[in-house]
Amino acid sequence: MTRYVEVLFNLPLNQSFNYETDSSQNACFGKRVVVPFNHRELTGFVVAERESVPASVAYTIKKVYRVIDSEPLFDARDYALAQWIASFYFCTVGQALATLMPSGRKIVPHIAAVDDTELNSSGLDLSEEQQYACDTIIHAQDSTMFYLYGITGSGKTEVFLHVASHCIANGKSVIYLVPEISLTYQTAEAIRQRFGDKAATLHSALTTSERFAQWLRIRRGEAPIVIGPRSAVFAPVQNLGLIIIDEEHDSSYKSSDTPRYHARQVAMHRCAVEHATLVMGSATPSVEAWKSMENGSIQRFTLTKRLSGGELPHVHIVNLNQATGCLSMTLKEEIRKTVAMGKQTILFLNRRGFTYHYRCTVCGYELVCKHCSVALTYHKSLGQAVCHYCGYRVEAPRICPVCGSLDAKYVGFGTELIEEEVRASFPHLRIIRIDADNADKRTVHATLNLFKAGMYDILLGTQMVAKGLNFPGVRLVGVVLADIGLYVPDFRASERTFSLLVQVAGRSGRFSPDGIVIVQTFRPTDPSIQSACALDAEGFFASELKHRQETSFPPYSRLIRFTARSSKSEWAFSALDTLAHILRPLMPQDADMLGPAECPIMLIARKYRWHLLLRGQTMKTLHTTARTALAQYSRQSDKRVYLEVDVDPVAIR
Repeated sequence: MTRYVEVLFNLPLNQSFNYETDSSQNACFGKRVVVPFNHRELTGFVVAERESVPASVAYTIKKVYRVIDSEPLFDARDYALAQWIASFYFCTVGQALATLMPSGRKIVPHIAAVDDTELNSSGLDLSEEQQYACDTIIHAQDSTMFYLYGITGSGKTEVFLHVASHCIANGKSVIYLVPEISLTYQTAEAIRQRFGDKAATLHSALTTSERFAQWLRIRRGEAPIVIGPRSAVFAPVQNLGLIIIDEEHDSSYKSSDTPRYHARQVAMHRCAVEHATLVMGSATPSVEAWKSMENGSIQRFTLTKRLSGGELPHVHIVNLNQATGCLSMTLKEEIRKTVAMGKQTILFLNRRGFTYHYRCTVCGYELVCKHCSVALTYHKSLGQAVCHYCGYRVEAPRICPVCGSLDAKYVGFGTELIEEEVRASFPHLRIIRIDADNADKRTVHATLNLFKAGMYDILLGTQMVAKGLNFPGVRLVGVVLADIGLYVPDFRASERTFSLLVQVAGRSGRFSPDGIVIVQTFRPTDPSIQSACALDAEGFFASELKHRQETSFPPYSRLIRFTARSSKSEWAFSALDTLAHILRPLMPQDADMLGPAECPIMLIARKYRWHLLLRGQTMKTLHTTARTALAQYSRQSDKRVYLEVDVDPVAIR
């Protein structure tokens, strides 16, 4: 018997399409089908079944080629979630559905980290602070939001797992979110030890078949606890009881692709709709979360003690304006002391490469990417200057390409240069570097375990060594340059700098009372650096919230960012100028508009970028304004321009 199915595609089309099928194909709601579309084959999602085609359909009905799935991948609840995502983040329902599904995106090698030392070995014994948090969360009557705020090593993970155990014992499911695949692996190991085959893992390091196998296990109710990064928030668990967001502050919870969702917002929505509890945690909460804790909309539990016997490290600031070279005498001396004590050192610099800026002092020539408006970074191991945005690379010049002067050189430093200086200063020490240039090698996991076992004296790396990696032998942490992130024109720059410094400082003194952190900086009086070094979260957030209130930036406002990209700057500007003219008469009284203006990084991958910020007191009024304006804009939009819409952006670059 002939039947029809309504299909959505992962395309920027706010329209569904009808296809003919028969009972032998068993095409039904929740399955994927392969169908003809515009002279090609596409995979689509079946969102409805019907006996006849609506009279309004004006196109020729074609037949379904084949049905991919033997059982549905999504249900009515998932479809409703996709519709909410499409509405809130300004994408199509088809794009939202594609985001929910286990897409089998490119395989990214993971960094398998060492065991999480925040776990109690027995999984049973809790401190008074932990027990109070567990009891309060477990016995909460309504679906509520809670926050575990505590120093690194204070046992947040054990509280998460204790509450999760109680939830599962009561027949409910748990989603446990972590910011990165490397952290997924270590937490997944802890969860597997605790919950055995009841646990499932979802992340992009899995193959396509592995992701679908896990997805179906979860949907069938065979895995009541799911661990994964951002996209695991969509896991199709049955009877959701709890969502955990570890390291809530981390910006990787925000997607940079359409739909530009934030896992925290999606988790809040799912918990509200499915009557579940949300528990977040971090040693450095986001400013938004801190304000919510202050006003009582999120209940806070403070964990103050390091359970592994360690104490907070002693932090010292070194003014680089008075130093020569990349490593100050203070840092070098502490490295010597640390080695003499039989302990280890972590050196942190959030910039890979050798040096990052080539300039001729005679004519002023600067080496920048031909496709992006950023300086090229010199990688000595490659003998090339590389763009970290688009991948463009050229041979490193020996003389100025414009005037031929020999008085041209690279300035600044990256992890490669630091490694070279460390090896020159300490030729007898065992040193290993880990950053994005070598993190995809299969030996990384083994290397980290060798460092934990004491086979290396110094571990040098970017932010991947700043969090989640816990080594008993580490006494000293050296922050080579603390103020890199402060030079970015972004209202969150201070928050990110504070968070990163506190997190990296947390690698020291986790197991002993003699931890030392040396923070090198050209801006020793900067408030974010001063607060981080004093481990003064209260002072930082009080100051930062005051500044945000004075400048009317989140959490005292909400933002929607429009970014136009085009091969010509004037086309991108013109598109946003058109949108601005549409927006002005629609603006509510409690909102304003910033721009159009050039993006801080004007050119990326040969595309010029202009942006416009819509700022208001409530997202509801901003949403209404933006939706009305976009509907008008789409009727006169320039096809040569791509327009991105980002709700609550976390980075403005």
